[in-house]
Amino acid sequence: MGNGIVGTEGSAVGAAAGEGIGSADVGVVTRGGAGAVAVTRFSRLDDALRLTSLEVKVDRSDLAQGMDRATADYAGMLATVINALVLQDSLESEGIITRTQSAITMQAVAEPYIRRRAIRHLEKKRVVIFAGGTGNPYMTTDTAAALRAIEIGAEVLLVAKNRVDGVYDADPLKNPQAKKFDRLTHRNALNLHLQVMDSTAFSLCQDNKLPIIIFDLQGKQSIERAIFGEHVGTFVTNEEER
Repeated sequence: MGNGIVGTEGSAVGAAAGEGIGSADVGVVTRGGAGAVAVTRFSRLDDALRLTSLEVKVDRSDLAQGMDRATADYAGMLATVINALVLQDSLESEGIITRTQSAITMQAVAEPYIRRRAIRHLEKKRVVIFAGGTGNPYMTTDTAAALRAIEIGAEVLLVAKNRVDGVYDADPLKNPQAKKFDRLTHRNALNLHLQVMDSTAFSLCQDNKLPIIIFDLQGKQSIERAIFGEHVGTFVTNEEER
């Protein structure tokens, strides 16, 4: 595991929940591979959030080769729980009160996901880690992040990607001529069949008017810049650019 990344970015999550960033309420949706997604409820519109990244080498696309899809998806969900526990330990070592909730019942290591309890934790300024995806196969962690963000009343969803600094009309790692979008609507993202997030997540965000910021986790001070309102990556919203 990338312990250096966990330590550094774990501190960033703590800073958002602490006095350094104002009064943001922070939740983190862990993934099975590299990266994580943060959702937040803001007490003030100008508050910011942080997110974290850690890595467990479990790839559902690899598992799915010769394996039942549902079983592979459940294996991926278990990997997100492993990530959540590592992140929780990192945060608590920084003195940040943290609670992990899992969509898959694992009472020995995590609370079950209960929406009202999660909101109460956030009100008490605890960081909440959402593990286990949605608890259902065939649903990605993108969808889980959108769902949890909507359920807790988040004002923005931040999605950090590895080596991709926003949304492009083609894979920039394969096509150097790919065009980057600085701003995009949910509808356009769906119509263009962009692969940066799955269509279910985009649709959920569109229907509930939840904005998304997609940016490169490894970019220079990308987290800090996003937190303090500087434009980074791609901003996805329901509103057309004027």
